[in-house]
Amino acid sequence: MRTDAFALRHLGPRESDLNHMLKTIGVDSLDQLIYETIPDDIRLKNDLNLEAPMSEYEYLTHIQELGKKNKVFKSYIGLGYHPTILPAVIQRNIFENPGWYTAYTPYQAEIAQGRLEAILNFQTTVIELTGMEIANASLLDEGTAAAEAMALLFDVRTRDQKKNNVNKFFVSEEILPQTLSVLQTRSTPLNIELVVGNHETFDFSTEFFGAILQYPGKYGQVYDYAGFIAKATENEIKVAVAADILSLAKLTPPGEMGAAVVVGTTQRFGIPMGYGGPHAGYFATKEEYKRSMPGRIIGVSIDANGNRALRMALGTREQHIKREKATSNICTAQVLLAVMAGMYAVYHGPKGLQYIADKVHASAVTTADALNKLGVYQTNSTFFDTILVKADANKVKAIAEKHEVNFFYPDAETISISFNETTSVNDINQIIAIFAEATGKDAFTVNQLANESMVPENLVRKSSFLQYDVFNNHHSESQLMRYIKKLERKDLSLNHSMISLGSCTMKLNAAAEMLPLSMANWNSIHPFAPVEQAEGYQIMLKKLEHQLNVITGFQGTTLQPNSGAQGEYAGLMAIRAYHLSRGDNHRNVCLIPASAHGTNPASAAMAGMEIIVTKTMENGNIDVEDLRAKAIQHKDNLSALMVTYPSTHGVFESAIIEITNIIHENGGLVYMDGANMNAQVGLTNPATIGADVCHLNLHKTFAIPHGGGGPGVGPICVNEKLVPFLPTNPIIPTGGSQAITAISSAPYGSALVCLISYGYIVMMGAEGLTNATKYAILNANYMKARFEGHYPILYSGEMGRAAHEMILDCRAFEEKGIKVTDIAKRLMDYGFHAPTVSFPVAGTLMVEPTESEDLAELDRFCDALISIRKEIEVSTKEDANNILRNAPHTLAMVTANDWNFPYTREQAAYPLDYIAENKFWPTVRRVDEAYGDRNLVCSCAPIEAYM
Repeated sequence: MRTDAFALRHLGPRESDLNHMLKTIGVDSLDQLIYETIPDDIRLKNDLNLEAPMSEYEYLTHIQELGKKNKVFKSYIGLGYHPTILPAVIQRNIFENPGWYTAYTPYQAEIAQGRLEAILNFQTTVIELTGMEIANASLLDEGTAAAEAMALLFDVRTRDQKKNNVNKFFVSEEILPQTLSVLQTRSTPLNIELVVGNHETFDFSTEFFGAILQYPGKYGQVYDYAGFIAKATENEIKVAVAADILSLAKLTPPGEMGAAVVVGTTQRFGIPMGYGGPHAGYFATKEEYKRSMPGRIIGVSIDANGNRALRMALGTREQHIKREKATSNICTAQVLLAVMAGMYAVYHGPKGLQYIADKVHASAVTTADALNKLGVYQTNSTFFDTILVKADANKVKAIAEKHEVNFFYPDAETISISFNETTSVNDINQIIAIFAEATGKDAFTVNQLANESMVPENLVRKSSFLQYDVFNNHHSESQLMRYIKKLERKDLSLNHSMISLGSCTMKLNAAAEMLPLSMANWNSIHPFAPVEQAEGYQIMLKKLEHQLNVITGFQGTTLQPNSGAQGEYAGLMAIRAYHLSRGDNHRNVCLIPASAHGTNPASAAMAGMEIIVTKTMENGNIDVEDLRAKAIQHKDNLSALMVTYPSTHGVFESAIIEITNIIHENGGLVYMDGANMNAQVGLTNPATIGADVCHLNLHKTFAIPHGGGGPGVGPICVNEKLVPFLPTNPIIPTGGSQAITAISSAPYGSALVCLISYGYIVMMGAEGLTNATKYAILNANYMKARFEGHYPILYSGEMGRAAHEMILDCRAFEEKGIKVTDIAKRLMDYGFHAPTVSFPVAGTLMVEPTESEDLAELDRFCDALISIRKEIEVSTKEDANNILRNAPHTLAMVTANDWNFPYTREQAAYPLDYIAENKFWPTVRRVDEAYGDRNLVCSCAPIEAYM
């Protein structure tokens, strides 16, 4: 075996397993299987034109050398991004721990109680610091959280405002520039009119439904917004506030001023800047808006025994259920980063956060006083962490950069300096020396931080926060390490067993891909640092864009969208811009097959499109004649088709080129949803099937871990027609010659985790990537062959093959009183996370093994589902007290003195021999979903308080 071939480590099945697997499937060779799976007319004729693969050792040497091209300057740029101190106990035990970063979204609550508790801590932190009533389990970044706030306020307009089409939204000129750009993008297709101005001269006209303010302002000024919010509320204008989370330990929270929504980023809570992300955005609001709130909420409920249990609450808010009626398409959250930010609050507690906020403020005050003595005057009358000084910007910039220091320069006479938790007295003396040199005066040193405050008394926070035990009991490293481990043990992740989620591709996230994320040369760079300081990043990102172009067959890529749903939206907005550039303003009809993922219609609705659903045939394929008829019917207004390929049903439809031709003939463009791109790489591609744009889930196909529900990255790749319309950023220009405004806050989105996909492609090489696709198809068809005769399989290709996933039909089992949920819960007793439940067809399981699972693991999973099938066989509708309906079985149940079940403890806990050597115990019994929705609790308050 070649020990230096990364692809051999990534792929699960060994060469010696191939004959057995192929024989089970009923083919002579892997090539025959691929021929029978993918239509020949869309197969690539040439290998991917990528560089020869590197070994893990070569890659890590390469990435360290490339990282040296990044210059890590002291950053005082601010604008929502700050250097932080990530406590080592959190870095080692969460950030670098596959038990946390390989977990899936907590849809199966019974085996996700640890992660759910960590996210509940995050929600509690946000609620307490903002002074609001309810918070979600994170959003993508501050800019998109602000856009979600605007959409929520638009949705909850009064009846009269809706009747009178009140559509103006006031944006304070103090808003961060990148947030304004995202608001511009999101408002336009919804016909929301943004009015940017000075909040102190705003007239509170009845033409406005909402407003957004920045707290503190973009260059540091702290305003008292209580009067503004009171007057706005009188005039039925609801106010959102974008607030710096650390400042809220010191400043009066916006909730106490009457804000309707508070948003921001939790990057300051120990998360590396990473050239822009990933960072968890936060969103807090009033309980009355909970049904309109975007994203996920973690709620407290009870299990079958009445014990406290956590789960994702209010599922009906999620866009995949609301589809085109959704006000948001948010699907991924930044869960891993939210967990880390929540743990930062747990570790430091209220007194620690207060200390950090006071130290940051004292650093700003000390520097302002010192610069005043140099004759460099500070202009903010009140501030928290950012001072604004008047000096010759060009002169200061040249000297500062010579000393490896970055400030922000709003104009030629103004310099903005933002302080952070890493700032020391030595750093302050360096800043004084820079300005002394610029002004030709003698430098002096300060020896300690000033004791005065530049926050007026009426804006100093009086209310307490984070008084719960969890924020006051884990302040030593031993305590926090054990708390993190306690939570980790409650969660089933990829480091325990395969997670066979169809459409979600839970594949190996190799350690060699992950290691560079901890390197300071990569994770310590501000997204708005001068590009010449980020040469390593620029090389890596451009190379990744090129690699993705080669893989998709397209000509341009933007890495800015920081989730798959963001990518969908970006792709549709590029199509929209293309039509507008040609004067085709009327082209707004989007065709979407009935089988599409729910984010598709939600994204199209956000892009201002009229959605026409096309039929799906009984075999799961798109009804081509219905599609043709609707394309012709709407040809004058046709904008786009959204199509997933291979289909959501796990099939390569042979009519795909005919389908894309129909759209082009009728004036539309084709958006291909790249959710299933891992079944295409190296064998076919979106350009070959006739698409114009696709998004890619880098957190699926290209190895970025799911992290419990995020980070996600959803770049779009486009053909020549759409290259000019790729999105830009207001501070670091990106995108095309006719670029649309920003999709997310940072120029390159979650740039830090793009290193993972770059490493994956570099180490796999063309042959490795192609083999990954072949092995994903091999593993799926091997499992399909094993399941046949036990479970009906809903759809397959024309030659009877699955693509990379298959759908097991469990609806007939309801005759025996068994629902698909019972199978999902029983799988936990066998040590497995359930496949995707009831998507895209209710009452089914969608199974996707990926290429990185070995034969033994595939067999264990198949054995488990086949064993469950036998348990179903002996079940009856009348017998509610059976092994499936009681699942999962906890350790407390199995070791209790009483056992009132008609099966043995061994059958409950150890139904197959392999389980005993690596038993995973769910920590709660089946969670009562309805109870949690009726009694919504989404913070750390004890459940008794709400009963």
